[in-house]
Amino acid sequence: MRLRTGSGVCTLCPLWSSLGVVRLAPAVLASAEARVGRAGVGGARNPASGLRSKVARRCPAAGSRSNARRRRRRTWTSVANSGDAYSARHLSVLDGLDAVRKRPGMYIGSTDSRGLMHCLWEIIDNSVDEALAGHGSRIRVQLHSDGSVSVDDDGRGVPVDIEPKTGLSGVEVVFTKLHAGGKFGASNYGSAGGLHGVGASVVNALSARLDVEVDRGGKTYAMSFRRGEPGIFEDGADGPSPTSNFVPFTSTSELRVVGKAKRGVTGTRVRYWADPQVFIREASFQTNDLAERARQTAFLVPGLEMVIEDARDESTAPTTQQFRFDGGITEFADFLAPDAPTTDTWRIEGSGEFTETIPVLDDEGLQLVTKEVARTMHVDLALRWGTGYETNVKSFVNIISTPKGGSHLAGFEQGMLRFFRAEVEKNARRLKVGNDKLDKDDVLAGLTAVVTVRIPEPQFEGQTKEVLGTPAARAIVQKAVTAGLTEKFASTKRQDKAETNLLLDKVVQEMKSRLSARAHKETQRRKNALESSSLPTKLVDCRSNDVAQSELFIVEGDSALGTAKPARNSEFQALLPIRGKILNVQKASISDMLSNSECASIIQVVGAGSGRSFDIGQARYGKVILMSDADVDGAHIRTLLLTLFFRYMRPMLDEGRVFAAVPPLHRVVIMHAGRKPNETVYTYSEKELHTLLSKLEKQGKRYQDPIQRYKGLGEMDEDQLWNTTMDPSARLLRRVTNADAHNAERVFDLLMGSDVAPRKEFIIEGSEQVARADIDV
Repeated sequence: MRLRTGSGVCTLCPLWSSLGVVRLAPAVLASAEARVGRAGVGGARNPASGLRSKVARRCPAAGSRSNARRRRRRTWTSVANSGDAYSARHLSVLDGLDAVRKRPGMYIGSTDSRGLMHCLWEIIDNSVDEALAGHGSRIRVQLHSDGSVSVDDDGRGVPVDIEPKTGLSGVEVVFTKLHAGGKFGASNYGSAGGLHGVGASVVNALSARLDVEVDRGGKTYAMSFRRGEPGIFEDGADGPSPTSNFVPFTSTSELRVVGKAKRGVTGTRVRYWADPQVFIREASFQTNDLAERARQTAFLVPGLEMVIEDARDESTAPTTQQFRFDGGITEFADFLAPDAPTTDTWRIEGSGEFTETIPVLDDEGLQLVTKEVARTMHVDLALRWGTGYETNVKSFVNIISTPKGGSHLAGFEQGMLRFFRAEVEKNARRLKVGNDKLDKDDVLAGLTAVVTVRIPEPQFEGQTKEVLGTPAARAIVQKAVTAGLTEKFASTKRQDKAETNLLLDKVVQEMKSRLSARAHKETQRRKNALESSSLPTKLVDCRSNDVAQSELFIVEGDSALGTAKPARNSEFQALLPIRGKILNVQKASISDMLSNSECASIIQVVGAGSGRSFDIGQARYGKVILMSDADVDGAHIRTLLLTLFFRYMRPMLDEGRVFAAVPPLHRVVIMHAGRKPNETVYTYSEKELHTLLSKLEKQGKRYQDPIQRYKGLGEMDEDQLWNTTMDPSARLLRRVTNADAHNAERVFDLLMGSDVAPRKEFIIEGSEQVARADIDV
């Protein structure tokens, strides 16, 4: 909100408007002084100079250097008079980094592990930007046992000289001033991932302590901050700590020189402790996510070495991961590809210019004016089609991942679709497509792509930078895609010609499959999914038509069915028996899957289709429960069933509608003296059984020996099966979710895919963690 009084502005400080403070004309200021002198604030009488002294304390042009330091964390709060009037005295203005601490979610998204990781990457991105500008080749990230994290680079180092407008050192400006740094003009960085001053200052504000060291000009400079305030920590023999005594800077304190740097050595080292007053207790640095993004960054900046060192566990040696790739995004696309190649990895590069209207200060630095500036955007793409059907497109802006896309990804997809539609139309006779039109999914099926753009001062939607909002990116990327593909398809080289023809055949086949599936789906919709005649005869259905209430139990064989059928509640529980282990669909074709009677029966009974035509709104049951024996074979059957759902009915996992039943392993009958009836207790693991028996022996209680161990569900009688596994009020179910599709697919491919070598390595490496006694042979 901006409030104006009169027509003038404070001539001392043009920055008031950016802080949201009320602007006052000189005449109004004098009048206000008189009123404050008479009425005071909150009922107390103040001298007439009170308002002007308050202005001096808040205006860097009017106050002294010590005043500028004192105002860093001050909040100007007006106390309202009694009554219901709403005036400027009700307003509060948060200065500088106070706003960040008050509303951290506005800057880092959340205060859980995601926000913690966002802060870390703000610091890392600043180091990466130095490497992008050609001033660094190595970045090291260390996770320390005291909860702190440090980031070291060999870039030019944060500037240490005095910034003329504020009178502060460059280090202090970068770490204490929002919207200040070297990334706001084109002279220092052509493109940048971090916004030096936004990221660094936000991290500083949200840290209990932050230390920075800079090697520059043959010297090592140092400065520390406590929750954004510069000063000195008086550390003891135990080393640096956010709880050490802190002495704030005075007006005479400056950036300290703490040593000499070797000749030619430059760089920046930042170490900080996240503030527990800001972040939730459970927030932690995720090593796997950190390593994955470090690998990604190394792909995007060829020649840059990323080192991740985790030393948080003092009982073990630190773990170190190093990443360096010289092949750039071509190597990145090959790494991401999940299947065998249909084409080589194609590289497309281009650029485009556009103008952008931005607000800047006028020559006198008094007010904001609009100005048109020329921008150049560079586009770099790597494309690779494979034999599979999944689409894997990663997009980046200045090496920052944009998982939710934006204008650059929209331009990429639009360019791809328009080009292939035109190309298919030119080859319509050979391809036999008639009047059918490709859609985006036809073109992107089996595609692995890395889409990168580099642009000065990109417009992101929100500080978390997940969506690019720069409008011009769409047209520039689309033009680059069209030009690159046109050149590739016009090539007369034999290999290029073979690849482009094969690719056209692939996208047309995708289109035909999609149209065929749609026609089949429309036919199926005309049928009543609940008609028993259209369902497998072995299905033991329930009476209820209420999808939310109904449950489908997929059981292992006729033996389990024989017990489950009388045990179930026939009102809402249906049973579908399968014969042993179903087909491993992870390494089978769609036609093989549909030809398998067990897979086809499951898809038919669920009633919502499969693959891309799956419509969860048509599912006949609210829950699907996999009920297999509590042994190794049962676990294998459950894994095969989960693979079927993951590959062809994934929305059921996405919505949490697939469960695994947990039947007991043992039945223990506790014997009581006298007329008191015996008590039955079920245990679900060997450990739980031993704990129970030890407890009974200590209590002097007897139990029937031998203890019954269930080798299969068929060994239970109907009452036991109902009480332990099927009764909604007593059973134990494990919901199978798909919160991380990327990791889930990687695990399924490892365990169930056609490539034996990685699975063999996984089994060998994990064999030491398996207790031999737990293996059911």
